[in-house]
Amino acid sequence: MNKPTNKNFITNIVDNDNNTNKFGGRVNTRFPPEPNGYLHIGHAKSIFLNFEIAKTYGGKCNLRFDDTNPEKENIEYIDSIKNDIEWLGYKWDSIHYASDYFEQLYTYAQKLIENNYAYVDSSSSEIIKEERGTLTEPGIKSKDRERPSDESLKIFEQMKQGKFNDGEYVLRLKIDMSSPNINMRDPVIYRIKKVEHHRTKNDWCIYPMYDFTHCISDAIENITHSLCTLEFEDHRDLYEWVIEKINHENQPQQIEFARLALEHNLMSKRKLSELVEKNYVESWDDPRMPTLSGMKRRGYTPNAIKDFCNRIGITKKNSAIEMGVLENTIREELNLTAKRVMGVLDPIKVTLVNYPKDETETIKATYNPNDINSGERSISISRNIFIDKNDFMEFPEKKYFRLAPGKEVRLRHAFNITCEKIIKDNSGEILELECTYDPISRDMSKGNKVKGMIHWVDANNCIDAQINVYDRLFSDSDPTSVDDINENSLMVKKSSKLEKNIDLNNNDERYQFERVGYFIKDSKSSNEKISYNKIVSLKDSWKKINKKGI
Repeated sequence: MNKPTNKNFITNIVDNDNNTNKFGGRVNTRFPPEPNGYLHIGHAKSIFLNFEIAKTYGGKCNLRFDDTNPEKENIEYIDSIKNDIEWLGYKWDSIHYASDYFEQLYTYAQKLIENNYAYVDSSSSEIIKEERGTLTEPGIKSKDRERPSDESLKIFEQMKQGKFNDGEYVLRLKIDMSSPNINMRDPVIYRIKKVEHHRTKNDWCIYPMYDFTHCISDAIENITHSLCTLEFEDHRDLYEWVIEKINHENQPQQIEFARLALEHNLMSKRKLSELVEKNYVESWDDPRMPTLSGMKRRGYTPNAIKDFCNRIGITKKNSAIEMGVLENTIREELNLTAKRVMGVLDPIKVTLVNYPKDETETIKATYNPNDINSGERSISISRNIFIDKNDFMEFPEKKYFRLAPGKEVRLRHAFNITCEKIIKDNSGEILELECTYDPISRDMSKGNKVKGMIHWVDANNCIDAQINVYDRLFSDSDPTSVDDINENSLMVKKSSKLEKNIDLNNNDERYQFERVGYFIKDSKSSNEKISYNKIVSLKDSWKKINKKGI
């Protein structure tokens, strides 16, 4: 059996359990999302951990939807979760829903009432919250805490039959209102919700709470290692109490690890949903979103995301990961795999006045022989080309080495040109540059030696495209509100020009636009409107900005 490359405290626990035959040598994990939103990069860490642990130890990993809140759950989210897991390259051994266990959960709740471990409470949610106490003050016992078991059983049955309104009654565990762990202070385990469920339809009008459902579902599925994030550490006492009181033979071992926090992002599904609802972003799969569907559309690969999860490791300490760590994983992969082409995002037309009017020549664009992507491609050039506005300055600053009036630069893969004239419209906007080219400089060993080199495309043989340039969704590294969104998180270049070597029929091909960055065709692009998304820059520009304190 192959052991994982990166050992961590969880694999050490699993190793010890196997050595002591705690679960008979079995390893069965699960990924249990609530279907109330799309998965994000934080979920990717949990997916990676649960599936890789199972794979490493020759075990199994279940997919289970904890669908106990029908108000916020729907099939769209379930389908998206399945697609994201499969896109990452994982396949669950079995699929389950908490709603599969509604009848069993109800029976367990009845037994808890019979054994005086639960009672029906008519207190409002506000009173229950108020009487719960604080970290320094014990809770107050409910007026219904000593309700006779047979009475609670009867009311609980009537709750199931739909005889009461939402909020009129709840079912609570009877544990300890003075416990230092607030989760043990008679938590609510059932509430009335007359809402149609996506699977059980209107069969139920009472639904179990997450904490009650989650631990029992793990037990029913014979999970050995219940891996969850640190916020559930204080819930472990409750889970173990429930499993003990229902007398279930399987007691999963809960192990908590630090959740993933990614700088410049919000990782709450509630807040991500708010971004969509307020139209700050286009949809859940907006390429600026930290959702897996958004990252897929942005151009991230499954391998890059799993490599990122592997790099950040598994610890017990919460911390925020810099966006640069995530971006570097895809940048390193694309440097080895992305095809090179030229793209001009903000074009200026250039006329080479001494180039034959009706002539087009083919140039062999040779990559650096020391580059992993060494090779060559054919590109065309003619009298008219496009260069990028960023590569021209009418009044150049000191040490400016790109194109300027009277200045000579080299066109990448081609020859040297010199700017002779600027043509403007009545408002002073530059319409065109007239340049001359040096035929001798086709051979780099001849002609003038110049410091500047710029990219370009043939105006008579290029692709018109819209380029979506994405930046951090939030400028603040630790945003707290959706209203703090970075207004410049999306810049749309509607008139960009791309080299014809791009394969428009291959939506999965990723390209390096030389000197610009890495790009992929947007999944919502059409023949009428060709769009490409910027995946990541060639270098970490934010790192430079932070060093300057800008």
